[in-house]
Amino acid sequence: MRAAGSDLSRLHTELSKAEEAGDKAAIIELSRRIVAIAPNEAGTSETLLQTQFEAEDFDGAAKSLDAWQKAVKRPPAAIEDFRGDIFAQRKDYQNAERHWLAFLAKKPSTADAANTYDKLADLCADQARWTDNVAYRTKAIAAEDTAARHVFRACALLRLHEWDAAYADMAKANKMDSTDAQVKEWLPQFERLESFLPEIKALDARIAKSPNDAGLLLERAHLFTLAERSVLALDDCEHAMKLEPASMRARIQTGEALLDVKRAEDAAKLQVSPRLARAPDGHVREKVLQELGDEDAWIRQSPGKSEPLAARAKTLRELRQFVLVLADARAALGIDDKSAAAHFEAAQDLDALDNSKEALIHAVKATELNSNDAAAWYCRGLLEAKRADFPAAIESQTRSLKLGETLDALRARENCERRIGQIDKADADLKRIRELDPTKE
Repeated sequence: MRAAGSDLSRLHTELSKAEEAGDKAAIIELSRRIVAIAPNEAGTSETLLQTQFEAEDFDGAAKSLDAWQKAVKRPPAAIEDFRGDIFAQRKDYQNAERHWLAFLAKKPSTADAANTYDKLADLCADQARWTDNVAYRTKAIAAEDTAARHVFRACALLRLHEWDAAYADMAKANKMDSTDAQVKEWLPQFERLESFLPEIKALDARIAKSPNDAGLLLERAHLFTLAERSVLALDDCEHAMKLEPASMRARIQTGEALLDVKRAEDAAKLQVSPRLARAPDGHVREKVLQELGDEDAWIRQSPGKSEPLAARAKTLRELRQFVLVLADARAALGIDDKSAAAHFEAAQDLDALDNSKEALIHAVKATELNSNDAAAWYCRGLLEAKRADFPAAIESQTRSLKLGETLDALRARENCERRIGQIDKADADLKRIRELDPTKE
């Protein structure tokens, strides 16, 4: 017994030194030795488990926890708390919640109870259980009231669209401690959202009467996006997509929200590219979203017609969503392979996807089907130049210029003329370019 006591004394001394040095490996090893000799030393067992968690050795923590539970006749309440932590790391939310509630049933200190209610609330957030999240946040506040906990509850109330209650919590948090880090981070965001609330509340009332109206949900989602509340926008967008899976407006807005919350891989699953064109404020223009919505409706109302698909392809091209453009263009051509507009969209899209050879085939077809489209001739000329067929490119740009003079077509023709030594013609084009736009040359 004297020898064991001497060993324990020495190990505790070494453990103290390891803790001072922040040596996690040594803390874990020394704690293991101590609890092997004195399994009832709850403090050392907690130190061992806490350090294993910090070192992200969750398998080791589970083994230590099992050994501790077997070694003592009356397992302390902390075992339930740690057990819940391990299940939470494994994303086994049901068992994590069960063990944390068992820990709370043993009446821990108010500080420990508040921290455990915080963990339960976080667990609910991971599962999008916002009503339960608010309930646990409320219990955490009851156990230990802090400004940060009011902020966390306010954020959860936003997910439930309980605006007045959320703002009341934020106001209380700011009054309690305006220097709190969570208050300083979230107060400006609440203030930004507040300016959009009148419009949002009006849509809330309309959605309450028509909960399956995807258009209303997407309108509200756009307001959330403008208010930089991307998670709220995503909630509405995903709901709208479930109601109307074929809606391209819903797809684009969902992709935008996913990109805003740094989930580019999930946006890619919807074929929405990070190249998504946005206005200077960082958001997709409302006008473009309305156009997509109108085109979605046109497609639904006109099955078997290529025109609405070609029109939507054009809008998607403006958004730089070339995979989706090509799908619509090909769908339009599948209905009517003599659609000049669909061939034109396919040409521009394939060019953007670095397939100039196939793009030129569609551009030629577009000009054959509609010889009065200046933009199609211009596009054809650019593609012919890419294929080094400069005489053909010059002819195409000339056709485009006869239908409507533009600087772009003049510059394109001038470049091609210089490539094949037609210097006089190139200089004439350059002179005309300077006449039209002297500041650019």
